[in-house]
Amino acid sequence: MLKPALRRAWRGRNTVQFGVTPAHAVTLGPVDIATGSFLELLDGTRGLPLLREEARALDLSDRHVDVLVHRLTEAGLLDDVRAGGPQADVLRRQAEVMERQRPDVASLSVVHPGPGEGARRMAARRAMRVQVRGAGRVGASIAAVLSGAGVGQVEVLDGGRAGPGDVAPAGLPPGAVGERRDTAARRVVREAAPGPAPRSRSAEADPGAAGGQPGLSLIVVAPRDGLAAYAPVPDTAAPWIASGTPHLYTGVIEATGVVGPLVLPGGTGCAGCLELHRADRDSQWPRMLAQWRSGRRTAVPACDLGLATAVAGLAAAHALSFLDGELPACAGARWEAALPLLEWRCERIGPHPDCSCGAAESGRGARASGGIPAQDTMAG
Repeated sequence: MLKPALRRAWRGRNTVQFGVTPAHAVTLGPVDIATGSFLELLDGTRGLPLLREEARALDLSDRHVDVLVHRLTEAGLLDDVRAGGPQADVLRRQAEVMERQRPDVASLSVVHPGPGEGARRMAARRAMRVQVRGAGRVGASIAAVLSGAGVGQVEVLDGGRAGPGDVAPAGLPPGAVGERRDTAARRVVREAAPGPAPRSRSAEADPGAAGGQPGLSLIVVAPRDGLAAYAPVPDTAAPWIASGTPHLYTGVIEATGVVGPLVLPGGTGCAGCLELHRADRDSQWPRMLAQWRSGRRTAVPACDLGLATAVAGLAAAHALSFLDGELPACAGARWEAALPLLEWRCERIGPHPDCSCGAAESGRGARASGGIPAQDTMAG
């Protein structure tokens, strides 16, 4: 079938454009009247033998059909309602879940153009485990979005009890005030999920192994204290670096939203690299940072709800892009936007030669971050 997610329009008498936006639009031509009529038959109700048969009634040869189908496939315009592998078949049989996820699958089919790729990658999400560290305005919202987008296991870690300032439309509800933050956030995750979490294959193979839990695909660090996202403590990430666990920093500090960096251990700049680069540019940074980390926190963080929601949405989208097999723009980089202008700016964070993470020594850091050097570069 022609991908229903891409709108069609005739650019002229013999050229068809699939898609509206430049990022994913494709043109096909020349297309005569008979071929245009044949395109209408690609609606997912016919296999290739029947398509050839109906094409003959339009005076189109079997070879013309085969060449056209090949061209459409190569252009990423065809989907296959039965492709994607056995896990995709399992997902399709869960009608209620598929109805919830249909827009997500359609989006995946546009981004990943192979036939059946949308369903295959959605099924892959359901086998993944993500940990969100923080259940404030940003963290709880991210956890809910990831769960609603089909990630099978979303864990939330935080301490203390939820306060009125933790409440957010996409995160903790007003009724959670006074409840343990982690408990309330986990309930939000369950309620956001399109269906029950699938039983992991590792649990089926060995129910006693590590509690049946698959390995972490990603850790999202979204602390309620925005300083811990803007200037994360390198020691906290040491176990993740050692285990090779990807982790993404995000949060809001002083009316400034931060998404990134996404750290790929051994490949991109980490929290330690970020701190060392900043100290290279500002010799007084370590002194001030020590005061901020050890000083008394302000009673009310400057965390605008609209900005927090935007940051959570962007961070969740970057996380999903990574889980789906791509390297989003926050890999080896940090995106910032400050009120009131909200102009997103990018700071590239390359591996630092003095950091113990080893990314600079491996020589893979430059490739993972597009070969951009470690110094601070800003782009609108």
